[in-house]
Amino acid sequence: RDRDAFAPSSTPAQVAPKETVSTTTPSPSTVQKNNVSQTTKPVSKQPSTPPSTVVTQPAVIPQKPVNTANNSYYKNKNIAKAVLNYERALLMNPGDADIRFNLDMARSKTVDQVTPTSEVFIVTWINSLINCMSESGWGTTGIVSFLLLLAGMALYIFGNRIVLKKIGFISAVVFLVVAVCANIFASEQKDELLNRTGAIVMSPSITVKSTPNESGTDLFVLHEGTKVYIEDNSMKGWKEIRLEDGKKGWLPVSAIEVI
Repeated sequence: RDRDAFAPSSTPAQVAPKETVSTTTPSPSTVQKNNVSQTTKPVSKQPSTPPSTVVTQPAVIPQKPVNTANNSYYKNKNIAKAVLNYERALLMNPGDADIRFNLDMARSKTVDQVTPTSEVFIVTWINSLINCMSESGWGTTGIVSFLLLLAGMALYIFGNRIVLKKIGFISAVVFLVVAVCANIFASEQKDELLNRTGAIVMSPSITVKSTPNESGTDLFVLHEGTKVYIEDNSMKGWKEIRLEDGKKGWLPVSAIEVI
């Protein structure tokens, strides 16, 4: 009995393996996975470009490349080139408010501040209406208005109620007016694109002559960036020009560039 009392028990006592976690060595595959995860985590958190660059980049990329080139001309104080290209961009897209604003800014830097002649209010309003869209825009408006005109006529003819007939008739008349005006405005825009009479003075300073030769009388002096309109385009070496205030004279072809 005494031996049995002091004999070791067949079932060992359950002791928590406190030291087994710290003494066990990880397998090579586990070490490799940990190294890969440690090396890849910093790479995923570090952006390739600074956050400020990513935020400001969309504002730097312009929608209109022509406008960007003109801005470089303006910053380099090449006012004549800036005005010329702004005028060309506005001719292609007359409804763009940004181009018109930039053109006004460039014109304010020119030496010659020509005041246009006053015109009737209705003429100014019609010109503003024509220039609110380009040729393609007015063409699209005319086509859509014509289709709506046909729909209004169909509603007027085939409508079984008086209210529907009235709506169809009124809408047909309205869309008829819109379609006619849109076609007229598109024709005006096309004519302005094909027959370009506007030009920009490119010489730093040039004297306007009364006749198309150097011996003509000096009328007045123009500087670069001033807009003129070509009145007589029959001669090769000289052009008769007109300012926005109504003054006329002759300039050599080398002094101006057509918009």
